[in-house]
Amino acid sequence: MWLQEVILEGKEVQLIPLRESHCEGLLKAASDGKLWNLWFTSVPSEANIDTYIQTALEEQKVGRALPFTVIDKKTNSIIGSTRYCNVPPTQKRVEIGYTWYAKSHQRTAKNTEAKLLLLSHAFETLQCIAVEFRTHIENSASKNAIARLGAKQDGILRQHQQLKDGSYRDSVVFSILNSEWNAIKQKLENRLN
Repeated sequence: MWLQEVILEGKEVQLIPLRESHCEGLLKAASDGKLWNLWFTSVPSEANIDTYIQTALEEQKVGRALPFTVIDKKTNSIIGSTRYCNVPPTQKRVEIGYTWYAKSHQRTAKNTEAKLLLLSHAFETLQCIAVEFRTHIENSASKNAIARLGAKQDGILRQHQQLKDGSYRDSVVFSILNSEWNAIKQKLENRLN
């Protein structure tokens, strides 16, 4: 398995390997904005936090994911979660997904820095050929944030996933290629500075 646990650290945030002991901190972060009520994304609530963490850790064990807990370095508190996911076993590609932040930390430099850390690790350490992002077609905030990173829209996967209520999610797919990384990295670093 080529995905190994790692700590990614910037000025504002630290991404540490997800652990069951992060349950309380994740719930506190998700309660800032009651994020579990957003119908177009999957943020854990008290009812499903154990399953959320267990599923992420099981996916990690079989090499399909590498989940992180996002820590605000100023307060040393948990502010969200993200992960490499949907990792094919024989291709040097990852998806960055399952990303969410406490409401008070959304649209801040923390998300940009976390994405810079994840993308740098993917392209420079893991030697990925591409990094993918997927989001619900109705999640405008997420689509805009992904586009601001410099990712290009590849297409739409219609009826990509069936949701808990029986409806289907259309997923918008974006990607960044390794040949595009240097220019995007410079853009993100300039934005943070």
